[in-house]
Amino acid sequence: MQKEKIMKARQRRNWRSRRKIFGTPDRPRLVVFRSGRHMYAQVIDDLAGVTLASSSTRAKVLRDDIAYGGNKDAAKSVGTAIAKQAMDVGIKAVCFDRNGYRYHGRIKSLADAARQAGLAF
Repeated sequence: MQKEKIMKARQRRNWRSRRKIFGTPDRPRLVVFRSGRHMYAQVIDDLAGVTLASSSTRAKVLRDDIAYGGNKDAAKSVGTAIAKQAMDVGIKAVCFDRNGYRYHGRIKSLADAARQAGLAF
């Protein structure tokens, strides 16, 4: 019962923030999802409905370097990897969608690592 309330509250926060955030081809949306064990990030063009780049702690490239996917170090690795993939596709600026999560901890670590790797948001 408590878990359902938490999930519904996150969904409400997500809808509230998604009203304002929209990914365009010039400035796509960087979406973050976190579970207990893993972190996921995608760069999405909402006009075309296409994922331009994606990275997660489950990706083969990062899986060997990360001991555990649910901590800040893993989030930093995902942030750096998603920024590198976005730069390879030609994306320099994104709008950050925290997906209803509070901006601290793993979410903040991922965002800071992506900024340091060259993404602007």
